[in-house]
Amino acid sequence: MTDTAHPDAETASVETILTHAGREPDDQFGFVNTPVYRGSTVLFKTLADLEAQEQRYLYGRAGNPTTDGVESIVNALEGAHRTRLVPSGLAAITITILSCVKAGDEVLVTDSAYEPTRAFADRFLGRMGISVRYYDPRIGAGLAGLMQPNTRAVLAESPGSLTFEVQDLPALAQAAHAGGARLIVDNSWASPLYQRPLALGADIVVHAGTKMFVGHSDAFAGTISATEDCWAAVESTRRLLGIFTSGDEAFLVARGLRTLAIRMKEHEARALEIARWLEGQPEVTAVLHPALPSHPDHALWKRDFTGSGSLFGVVLAPAPRASVAAFVDHLKLFSMGYSWGGYESLCLPVTLGRNRTAVPWTQEGNLFRLHIGLEGVEDLKADLAAALERYRAAR
Repeated sequence: MTDTAHPDAETASVETILTHAGREPDDQFGFVNTPVYRGSTVLFKTLADLEAQEQRYLYGRAGNPTTDGVESIVNALEGAHRTRLVPSGLAAITITILSCVKAGDEVLVTDSAYEPTRAFADRFLGRMGISVRYYDPRIGAGLAGLMQPNTRAVLAESPGSLTFEVQDLPALAQAAHAGGARLIVDNSWASPLYQRPLALGADIVVHAGTKMFVGHSDAFAGTISATEDCWAAVESTRRLLGIFTSGDEAFLVARGLRTLAIRMKEHEARALEIARWLEGQPEVTAVLHPALPSHPDHALWKRDFTGSGSLFGVVLAPAPRASVAAFVDHLKLFSMGYSWGGYESLCLPVTLGRNRTAVPWTQEGNLFRLHIGLEGVEDLKADLAAALERYRAAR
């Protein structure tokens, strides 16, 4: 990644960074956007050039101007030493963990982690001789009591993917560093616009760029942003695994990033309005949105975040599976799907089951995860109101 950002990342607003960073019109014959670079082979003019290995690009797997542009934007937003674009959020997580550990080491993972993260931890790391333990996402400074001599990485996700606990990142960072471990934070929910984990003590930040960065449900991406101390290990691991991102995907990520600030504001406002409205509905027993005063971690959210995302949970009164089907099967605007972050609203019924092992989930009722898109708020409310009525009737 080369820093092609024109705005001063220390003083410019995020809107200005998103608009101007990672673009070099003078290098593109005046065109505003960096085009899609497709290529594997990069040519050398002389034997001296080949042997020196100093030209900007050596081989397509190491990046190109299209991927460089994306990395410059995210790097400036996160305040990182370097950032690397990878094919998915899961790839960002797996590369990062593997860059921190070796056989015989241990990783501590939040119990509220993204389900594919748990699958990687449970089914892959053990085969490599790396042990995994899950911790209470609200443990905070208590993490110090879990640290062992071989603990080398702590993976946090704040808020959690399905249950939306906010983690005390400064306390986790202090405990991890005191024990000789790195703190990795999945920051996909807030984006770097609303939370900057590196400034709170984290060592590496990962994003499922597929979600808010892309914003249109039409591409996959992940990013890894690291401090100087961690960067060499991250980049070495990525190179050894041969993981890279195509110019086509990178172009779509760059396109999405240009409007991230505007989209985040709109998603935030819509999500909060609907979350507040849901709190007043008779079938709703809890709304899991950190920006609501009713959320148990609201004070922590106010301390560390400057805004909120599009995603939150809602718990409905206990009812049979038929009620869940009645709720989701006839939604008109909300659709069922595993991703989020696009312009379209999504509703996903959640069964935690094996996704919680350290701290049992004791909330009674049926849990749904909502992503609030860019449709009219009143239209979305009407869709949910009809679904709630079907849910009640099916009880």
